[in-house]
Amino acid sequence: MELIYFVLCAYGMTYMLVYGSIFDFLRPKKGKLGELLHCPLCTGFWVGVFLWSINSFTELFTYDYNLTNGLLLGSISAGTSYFLSSILDDFGLKFRNTKGGDN
Repeated sequence: MELIYFVLCAYGMTYMLVYGSIFDFLRPKKGKLGELLHCPLCTGFWVGVFLWSINSFTELFTYDYNLTNGLLLGSISAGTSYFLSSILDDFGLKFRNTKGGDN
C-alpha cells in the first residue's frame, strides 16, 4: 500500500509542476531547468527523490535512507509519472485518432 501512496503522490506532484497553471510564473521557459520542468519523466525522477528524502515526515510511506532506495524510488516515480501523463490529461483518458480522416 505504501508504494501506491508513493506513486500517487509522485504523479500528483509531477503533474502539478509540469502542467499546473499555478506554477506558470515559476516555470522557466528556457534553459536546462526549463527543459526539466516541461518533462514528466525528468521531473518525475526528482520528485521521487524529493519524496524519498522527506518520507520521515509522513505516515503514508516509509523507506530507509540509502542511495539505492533513492535511485529506485526516483526511477519508479519517473516511470509511473511518465506513463500516467501519457494516458491521462485534464479531461480523463487521452484518445488518439490513429486512422486518417475525421473519424
